[in-house]
Amino acid sequence: MGMTNEVTQDSWTEIAITVDTADIDAAGSIANMAVPYGIYIEDYSALVEETMEIAHIDLIDEELLKRDRTKGIIHIYINPEENPLEAVSFLKERLDASGIKNEITVSDCRVEDWQNNWKQYYKPIPIGKKLLIRPLWIDDFDAQGRKVLNLEPGLAFGTGSHPTTRLCLVMLENHIKDGCSVLDIGCGSGILSIASLLLGAKSAFGVDIDAVAVKSANANAKENGFDESRFRAVKGNLSDKVSGRFEVIVANIVADIIMSFNTQVGGFLVDGGIYITGGIIESREAEVVSSFYENGFEILERRENNGWLVFALKKA
Repeated sequence: MGMTNEVTQDSWTEIAITVDTADIDAAGSIANMAVPYGIYIEDYSALVEETMEIAHIDLIDEELLKRDRTKGIIHIYINPEENPLEAVSFLKERLDASGIKNEITVSDCRVEDWQNNWKQYYKPIPIGKKLLIRPLWIDDFDAQGRKVLNLEPGLAFGTGSHPTTRLCLVMLENHIKDGCSVLDIGCGSGILSIASLLLGAKSAFGVDIDAVAVKSANANAKENGFDESRFRAVKGNLSDKVSGRFEVIVANIVADIIMSFNTQVGGFLVDGGIYITGGIIESREAEVVSSFYENGFEILERRENNGWLVFALKKA
């Protein structure tokens, strides 16, 4: 599929997720987390029954009758500048974790092919006051005195184009102190860990359930000059892979997982440490905030952008 350099409102990218009809509702909820501003669901499973109730069966369009009624398709539309790949990796990870069989296509072509076309849209992104995120293939840029974070935006979540990633980066800029240690839960591409190191942290440790993310994070750290003494990512979950205490913990994931982490994360935080959480959509704010209080955290700072929220917390 040909793509032009011009991004217009009608050149938004379509992500189509095919799932079994039994999983449509659960998959639809996950899709809404990735893109809170609306999705479109094709589900023909009840086609014949519904039409029989209204009219005679012969009236069903031949084309519709040929559709696969055991599967449904969820369509999401994203501006290519917002990096649809970030949404794809998020969706894949959440659907797989929920045991939902899925097939994802981006604008009618395979993710790998589309990934290369998409590079034309990705530009260096200034974040906050101190950082510039630079895709590896762009050599002509002006850092304007900012620290440059070199990134290969692959299939791991975290390129700086998603509002929740940007908010977390700004929070880190406000709360990272020279020489501090950082734990990055659900580290994705490693972007938040690498930013922390550039902002003065001594070391960062990343953990992610996705092997692609772990590989990507370790490679991105090396690209920025941070060896294993400064950064390491491992595959796994919070409780089985992490030990010790950290001055800053950042978790940019989704509301449900953050609420489950809230019960454990206090044990990994030093006294006076900062816990930064993102990936929360506005409609989940009340329950997430109540989970913070129930687990002994108080809110230091709250930021929002495009329906996404990020909090900085400390132990009460």
